[in-house]
Amino acid sequence: MTASVHGPVDVVCLGESMVTFLPTQAGRLADVPSFVRGIGGAESNVACALAAAGHRTRWVGRVGADGFGDHLVSAIAAYGVDTSAVARDPERPTGVYFRTATDRATDAHEVVYYRAGSAASAMSPHTVPSGAIRSGRVLHLSGITAALSPDCLALMRDLATRRDGGPLVSFDVNHRPGLWGDPSAAGVLLELARGADIVFVGEDEAEEAWGVRGADAIRAALPEPSVVVVKRG
Repeated sequence: MTASVHGPVDVVCLGESMVTFLPTQAGRLADVPSFVRGIGGAESNVACALAAAGHRTRWVGRVGADGFGDHLVSAIAAYGVDTSAVARDPERPTGVYFRTATDRATDAHEVVYYRAGSAASAMSPHTVPSGAIRSGRVLHLSGITAALSPDCLALMRDLATRRDGGPLVSFDVNHRPGLWGDPSAAGVLLELARGADIVFVGEDEAEEAWGVRGADAIRAALPEPSVVVVKRG
């Protein structure tokens, strides 16, 4: 099912959504006998939460022309999110990942991604509909998308820029070192954050990526955005 919201929307969220497999019991991935299917994706999660709170939202992304892509589009649309701008890629699969039931803050927590070469990694300034992206009052992005491919990074650099008459740009840094595989992440994420109007960043990730500690130091490192939200804990 593809949902379409008629008229303007409040928030457009762009990014990769994946099928997540959640364990039916605690334990190592090697020992878990079965999993249940869900949806995962920082940006689509925001769209779903805002839609549930009564806002008009649109998720823009790219999934495979496969059953997992069908599931994602249908499940996200069921929250009332507009999914009409989600592209289906016949050549690349929908990303999936598996995780343990252990709390994410512990060393026992495991996450295994199967997203290399995914449909979402083919997002670029040429494959994503600009009209749908800029149709809301707010455009919400995250640093995860920039790590998926050079084309995705080019798209993010195009979008994470304040423009007169355009939507407010909201950017969640979402530093994931494992996705990048090289030290360029810190500089790229700082560049993208400085181009946004609203920035969300955790104290821990700001210290890890930029070597700055505390809300005042983070604000000093990001003077350009109108609003900087520092997440603690």
